[in-house]
Amino acid sequence: MTNTSTSDAEILTGLSQNELQALAESLLSPKAQVQLEDLLGRNAEHQLSADEIATLDRLLEQVDQLNILKTRARYTLNKFHLRFKL
Repeated sequence: MTNTSTSDAEILTGLSQNELQALAESLLSPKAQVQLEDLLGRNAEHQLSADEIATLDRLLEQVDQLNILKTRARYTLNKFHLRFKL
């Protein structure tokens, strides 16, 4: 994938197939996942301080960004596989 010449801005370049696969399967760290679940549960009960709300917002932003990267990695892998099937 390092020599991919394309105008598709969603393609991730400079990564090997193994790196793209690892990225596509990546998860939030176990510590962050536990913290996120705790904050979400307590938020539903309106029991968060201002600092905890800020932490929850930061974790949700991380989840959003991770999901975007994972989707782009899967998209890149799919394009790579289609290119070599033709």
